[in-house]
Amino acid sequence: MELQSTDNIVTLPFLAATRAASRPAPARFGRLYGNSAAMQDVFAMIGRVAPTEATVLITGESGCGKELVAHSIHDLSARRSGAFIAVNCGAIPQNLIEAELFGYEKGSFTGANRQHAGCFERARGGTLFLDEITEMSPEMQVRLLRVLETGRFARIGGDRELAADVRVLAATNRDPASAVRDGVLREDLMYRLAVFPLHLPPLRDREDDAELLAEHFLQELNAGSDTQKRLSRGAVEAIRRHAWPGNVRELRNAVHRAFILADDMVELNLGSLACPEVRGRKLEFAVGTQLADMERRAIFATLDHCRGNKRQCAEMLGVSLKTLYNRLAAYHAADSTRTAQ
Repeated sequence: MELQSTDNIVTLPFLAATRAASRPAPARFGRLYGNSAAMQDVFAMIGRVAPTEATVLITGESGCGKELVAHSIHDLSARRSGAFIAVNCGAIPQNLIEAELFGYEKGSFTGANRQHAGCFERARGGTLFLDEITEMSPEMQVRLLRVLETGRFARIGGDRELAADVRVLAATNRDPASAVRDGVLREDLMYRLAVFPLHLPPLRDREDDAELLAEHFLQELNAGSDTQKRLSRGAVEAIRRHAWPGNVRELRNAVHRAFILADDMVELNLGSLACPEVRGRKLEFAVGTQLADMERRAIFATLDHCRGNKRQCAEMLGVSLKTLYNRLAAYHAADSTRTAQ
């Protein structure tokens, strides 16, 4: 296949052909669902890059499903029989992320009473997904860049280099160029990760995919509970009207809550069932909302307001940065447990 270049702009003929083709859109591709034209482009990109060894930088708003994109790339790659290891760089305290990624030798620091294999070792022959890459400290970004360039690393306290036989995929909910300007992402690392950039559109730009996804989530819940609940006409209309600022994650949670409360027909009263509406800089909660749920929502709303800046978020909430990291780590662990069930 030849690249066509005009005025320094390179176009890929296969993408134009994909968009022009008049064929029914598949509802499922890998671990993703969608019939919209926007998602068809994503599917085409995944199909092209998955069989290669290229690093991929996945961008998109929070809740869009970036980890599902990464997992789909892994599933469609030659490394599918290897492990898929996901690391949320924003949920691990910065003083622990080096040990988590590269491992450590026994006795290398206080508390290291055994040898520990890091993510690069555990993902050998498979794929390592680094989510929220802009939350990694500049010092760790330098070390990660060296591993990507040399293909080798050493455990903390070790003097023997090991081969990094992994494919690295990364993701961020920030614009990479803006992250570089803000000093939270090294430019050289951005270029190394974004050999193949892939943007995941927000749910509001995916035409009727919200309804399709709601039906899919409801079918999963029915299968797990041996029920036959259906979306009411009002629920479908509510799904179509809502902007879904929390994207697919918000939709899934709204369907789940409505499913729990429904007898036969699932109604979505978004005013009380969806995540609390943010009005300006205020959150609204229904009377009787559990304190733990309010705390979680307040943390994520403040983090979103701070554009992912955890230090600023902690200061606004009046807690230490360590406390915020611990909360986020607990939420991530709980979400991972629910996903695995």
